[in-house]
Amino acid sequence: MIRVLLVDDHPVVRAGYQRLLEQQGDIAVVAQAGDAQEAFALFCQTQPDLVISDISMPGSSGLALIQRLREREPRCRILIFSMHDSEAMMRRALDLGASGFVSKSSAPEALLEAVRSVHAGRVYLPPSAPAEADLSCLSPREYEVFRLLASGHSLQDCAKALQLSAKTVSNHQTLIKEKLGLSSLAALALLAVRQGLV
Repeated sequence: MIRVLLVDDHPVVRAGYQRLLEQQGDIAVVAQAGDAQEAFALFCQTQPDLVISDISMPGSSGLALIQRLREREPRCRILIFSMHDSEAMMRRALDLGASGFVSKSSAPEALLEAVRSVHAGRVYLPPSAPAEADLSCLSPREYEVFRLLASGHSLQDCAKALQLSAKTVSNHQTLIKEKLGLSSLAALALLAVRQGLV
């Protein structure tokens, strides 16, 4: 059973999502919150497998909530479900630690697919998310490091797999981020997902 905390400031919207999710039989909404403060308290109480949150809410935003939740529980899985589906907003949410992003204009099936994807440890993005950054600027070695890091391997794992020192892999990672204009490992993973590499 996938235990979900649902965060949205509209009770009617939450009720609709709850009905959709619980009809599946393998998803249970264990708590609902109308703002980030309440969501954080309920997260600490219920320890859900997954948080589905809007971005626009009274008080703290969903982006601030991502940060607080990740500080409290670095492995927590957060799916953003928002009408603000711009490229910049998506990238910001993923940079802060969200595991997926679904537009509220998507079909209901997209939300269900996203919940199962994120629960399984994958990054979920809408099929329409635009591709970017050309990977051909990477050297063959940088490309290998990029692929391994994007698949969730640590610097140590990469070093072992490629028979390099961790310091060399770290240098490659810095160069890769610079060449591709990426600010974090989350952004790197996002790009790899978009390019169909993971």
